[in-house]
Amino acid sequence: MMRRRTKLPELPDFPPDAQWLNIEGPLRMSDFAGKAIALSFFTSCCIHCTHVITDLRRLHARFEPDLAVIGVHSPKLSAERTDDAVREAVLRHRIEFPVVNDRDMRLWRGHGVSAWPTTLLISPVGRVIARVVGEGIFAALHDGIVDLLRDCARGGELDHEPLPLRLERDREPVRPLCFPAGILADEASQRLFISDTGHDRMIIASFDGRVLDVIGDGTPGMEDGEFARARFREPRGLALDGNALYVADRGNHAIRRLDLQSRMVATIAGVGRQAPGIMTAGQAASTDLNSPWDLTLTEHRLYITMAGAHQIWRLDLQTDEMEPFAGGTMPGLVDGSRSGCLLAQPSGITSDGARLLLLDAAASALRWAHLPPGYQVGTWIGRGIFEYGDRDGEAGKALLQHPTGIAHHGGVIYIADTYNDSVKVFNPHTARVATVVGGGEAAAAGESRSALTRPCGLSCAAGRLWLADTGGHAIQVASVDGGPLSTLELHPEERLLEGLGV
Repeated sequence: MMRRRTKLPELPDFPPDAQWLNIEGPLRMSDFAGKAIALSFFTSCCIHCTHVITDLRRLHARFEPDLAVIGVHSPKLSAERTDDAVREAVLRHRIEFPVVNDRDMRLWRGHGVSAWPTTLLISPVGRVIARVVGEGIFAALHDGIVDLLRDCARGGELDHEPLPLRLERDREPVRPLCFPAGILADEASQRLFISDTGHDRMIIASFDGRVLDVIGDGTPGMEDGEFARARFREPRGLALDGNALYVADRGNHAIRRLDLQSRMVATIAGVGRQAPGIMTAGQAASTDLNSPWDLTLTEHRLYITMAGAHQIWRLDLQTDEMEPFAGGTMPGLVDGSRSGCLLAQPSGITSDGARLLLLDAAASALRWAHLPPGYQVGTWIGRGIFEYGDRDGEAGKALLQHPTGIAHHGGVIYIADTYNDSVKVFNPHTARVATVVGGGEAAAAGESRSALTRPCGLSCAAGRLWLADTGGHAIQVASVDGGPLSTLELHPEERLLEGLGV
């Protein structure tokens, strides 16, 4: 049992009715007596919060049990407020420290927080000794934690007993797919390329679900070489060029190339670490990237949504040079020239031949950017970083909620409206948007088996929509005209379960 002491009046206490994850709750501030606390406020949809979670994981591993790392999920989006949504985020982000659902923002207001992410370092006697807004918290807090723990140890203030964690992941079954976030359907070869993001690997299957290949051994890492021995970390968006499959390896901040003929994996951009500041142009193999999310190929250039940098970058596959293509160095929803516009966590990207079509997830926006020789960036749907919802109809009045997947087919644009659990279609000629799969109507009709959960990737081929149903851990299929969904059964399932602990 943890040592208990009188509640610290200087700090707002955890709401007694709040849901806790990864530990038995409810908990009070007094339950963390004798420990330094890293109290980190985050929201699951924020790319900067994703980066901070990586640093929190490092702090937890470095200083446990004397430092209690606690995540406070204070939601930006309405769809993030439920306990189930927070649990899904804990699993998807692989969080292994306690998390409390601050669904009504009581802790957020009580601690005077105003931006995501914000991390407080609290001493064992209840004094806030550091407040870090933004990323880079490992470097910002590490030395201070060392000094704090040393001083507290001298004063006999530390409780070295580990917290009684009860990890959510330990209650999850082993699945053939885990949070798949990217999919590409190639009609010419009748093959599907799937980013099995939660298992850190790639899967190639036929249109009827037969597993043709598994790339990666299922262990997170960054290893090139033979398909069976390669390693990825949260792969997402895909682009295909003949026998070359390009992968946005988000967690490794890298672009990988899979040679489908030689069955070899190579890193062509990024060095395996997040860019420490503003990204700079240069040779791709030595350029630090910042959470590449999705890819599209036009001629010999690979266009990359760099979610962490709020930019689109361009990689010339003939010269191996990388350079920024659109967006400034801060998030926003501002149209204009490619160099003068602002983007906000760009996610899905594709092309109609004359323009790049892209989604700004943080602004819940559908946007376009001219390909050369054009130079303008514009917006079809979206009003700002805090304007979101679920509304069809005229583009100027329509609302999305953190969309991340996009496809262009038959002159219209398909959108994986991730936090609305739906697919919408936008017609640029009529400037109207409509829901074609999932969403509120499907839920109201009781279509539980075919309902979507946080879809992140989609592709069009053979008259069908192929959907990476990320929260549903499945690939779903529907007509491009909408209608009912069916789950693609991958077989043999045993091949996908090999090496996953079963």
